[in-house]
Amino acid sequence: MTAIPVQTDATALTGTNPAPTAAGPRRKPRGTAQQRFPFLRNKKAVTGLVILGFFTLLALIGPWIAPFDPNAISKDILQGPSATHWFGTSHLGQDVLSQIIVGTRSVMLVGLVTGVIATVLSVIVGVSAGFLGGVSDEILSALSNIFLVIPALPLIIIIAGQLPDAGGMTIALILAATGWAWGARVLRAQTLSLRRRDFVEAARANGESTWRIVWFETLPNLTAIIASSFIGTVTFAILSQTTLAFIGVTSIKSWSWGTVLYWAQSGQALHRGAWWWFVPAGLCIALVGMALTFINFGIDEFVNPRLRSAGTSAKDMRRRGIRPRIGFTAIDRSAMATSRRRAVAPPAHPDAWAPETTPSPKSPPTKEPKR
Repeated sequence: MTAIPVQTDATALTGTNPAPTAAGPRRKPRGTAQQRFPFLRNKKAVTGLVILGFFTLLALIGPWIAPFDPNAISKDILQGPSATHWFGTSHLGQDVLSQIIVGTRSVMLVGLVTGVIATVLSVIVGVSAGFLGGVSDEILSALSNIFLVIPALPLIIIIAGQLPDAGGMTIALILAATGWAWGARVLRAQTLSLRRRDFVEAARANGESTWRIVWFETLPNLTAIIASSFIGTVTFAILSQTTLAFIGVTSIKSWSWGTVLYWAQSGQALHRGAWWWFVPAGLCIALVGMALTFINFGIDEFVNPRLRSAGTSAKDMRRRGIRPRIGFTAIDRSAMATSRRRAVAPPAHPDAWAPETTPSPKSPPTKEPKR
């Protein structure tokens, strides 16, 4: 007799082949960029980052992609936009597009360097004054008040005028030295409100050092204010650098958007009707300022829950029953109406409204026992 093999594995019991198991640990599926970075859900912030990224890339590769030498003189004097010169030419036949592309690096460099230095100074002074208190607070607050009352632009003009051929880094250092006080005052006020919070007191009770509390407990709660201060300082630096170049205080040998406006004003571009000479530079300044403003709005809406409804489209807000008003927080009226209906709706059982001590009229009367 032939022995029949007996199968005792899962294949014989179930009649199906077991699913193959993957070797190694399971990997969690990665979310989208908006899930990993909720800040990117805000359309204003994304728009600002795209515009700012474009100008940053232009500043990095601008000298290599410029179609002409910005200093080259040609016979095409005051020519309007054409296929050869997209933004026209100046009174010397210089290509305006090449001047703007090459000048982008100087503008962005001054703005970013000024923003970094001024923000670092404001964080050091403001957080130290607010957290340490006492004599340190008085000294640092007095220093901030001194720089607050000093008019920044006249001081910058005087200092830059005394320096021969002041370049971009020199202007950035001057702007950073005069533009950190506002951010320091705001950070000091916010630090004063944070140092008495429960989580800071708990860290002190655990024996944490002062600087560890500042670094790990206080600074993370000041991220939005620091970012907003940085963006405001960059905007101030770009406008100041353009103004200084336009009035001829800085060196006119290096190209920037302010230098383009300076030569356009000197060449009487407006009187000659050469609008292409100064309009592109003005549009670039406006676009960078708009991008920084959008990023600032995005940070405010991301941090403040009351402003998050501003990122919702009008159609979605009407569909959800939200009616925003100027100066007031948007109210979801559909949710309020639902909660009110639930509060006043009668219960499912008709006798549930009656008190527990009141007998039901349908129940027979109870007889008292005889004594």
